[in-house]
Amino acid sequence: MNIGASTACFYPLETELSLERVGKLGFKTAELFMNSFSEMEDGFVSGLCNIKEEYGINICSMHPFASFAESYTLFSSYERRYHDSLELYKRFFEIMNRLGAGIFVVHGGKIPGSIDDELYFERFGEFGRIGSSYGVIVAQENVVHYRSESPDFLKRMRAYIGDEFKMVLDVKQALRAGYSPYEFTEPLHDSIVHIHVSDHDSEHDCTPPGEGVFDFGKLFGTMNSYGYRGEYIIELYSSGFTDDSQLIASRDMLEKEFSRISCK
Repeated sequence: MNIGASTACFYPLETELSLERVGKLGFKTAELFMNSFSEMEDGFVSGLCNIKEEYGINICSMHPFASFAESYTLFSSYERRYHDSLELYKRFFEIMNRLGAGIFVVHGGKIPGSIDDELYFERFGEFGRIGSSYGVIVAQENVVHYRSESPDFLKRMRAYIGDEFKMVLDVKQALRAGYSPYEFTEPLHDSIVHIHVSDHDSEHDCTPPGEGVFDFGKLFGTMNSYGYRGEYIIELYSSGFTDDSQLIASRDMLEKEFSRISCK
């Protein structure tokens, strides 16, 4: 089990500086949030590899800047654009291979969408198989205001695609959509390959872990019982914390809580 941090925590700080900041805070696991087309160039990726090696960071996942457009690129009724867009994502997969990242995070299509559920599932399945050919797991994240915000939608997606279906569980996105994270874990636990964690209180829906009311012991215990062995990534918005020391405190709390639960 590894507690990591997403470079998204520091957005809009530039990607390379964000990765370096993750390393300087002592995190050995990171999710990389790519933010622009120039960051896909070989020279830039080489720089990221250097930072990764300098700080001994395992980049376990990638979040593409194209997430906001996936309704338009991957899940629209204009089929030619879908096939053309796959070339962009193949480049992301190539970059992931260089960085050693194994999980590609997908937001998918927004509500209501221009294609029916079956075509959505078919497209995602094909997309996932392309990712597999690069050694990459393509994983659907639950995201508020997207079709994936619903546990029922994801259950039907899992039934259609089968065991190849994989997902990212995001705690804050579940809460924002009005669901408990456990409405996803109970029926979909064998599909969850990656988890984004954050905390919340009565006034804020995304705070550093340990500063709110979320029971991380329950989450760890639940996922341990299902045999989950993936990473837990602290993914916040930069407006959700004021000092880097909060991230260090969150990591330390999560590691202690995980150890406590695992030793029971």
